Amino acid sequence: MQQQGTQALADVAARTNAVIDELKGLEGPLLPILHGVQKEFGCVPRDALPVIADALNLSRAEVHGVVSFYHDYRSEPAGRHVLKLCRAEACQSMGGDAIADRLQELLGISFHETAKDGSVTLEPVYCLGLCACAPSAMLDGVVIGRLDEGKAQEIVAEVRT
Repeated sequence: MQQQGTQALADVAARTNAVIDELKGLEGPLLPILHGVQKEFGCVPRDALPVIADALNLSRAEVHGVVSFYHDYRSEPAGRHVLKLCRAEACQSMGGDAIADRLQELLGISFHETAKDGSVTLEPVYCLGLCACAPSAMLDGVVIGRLDEGKAQEIVAEVRT
């Protein structure tokens, strides 16, 4: 069992080092490396943090601080779809809280969770820049404005297929 864990650590280190080697020449390489690692694994694995820290001569705490500060980095892989729901004031003032509650009910998950079937991850974001069309969301990088019950039902149907 320990050998299997050692192999998994070695695999994470090797794949992380490949990303680092490709991007470390950039000015300010930490964020691009973190994006590359997330693309490679679907998340930023905890075991990748010391590898990144050592390669960039940073402390593990510094790397962890960056990962935990930015909401786009995940410690676990996301679902097949990622639904980002705006929680900023403009969206809240236009009924965003009710839509958020309804989507959580329809999806059966809360913010920062992935459905058990892996179909969707629900994330709160604080402004999508679509304030004039509030409340808004982003599904797999596509913005959706003027969310209402009908659009909520459409989103759920799309992520469940």
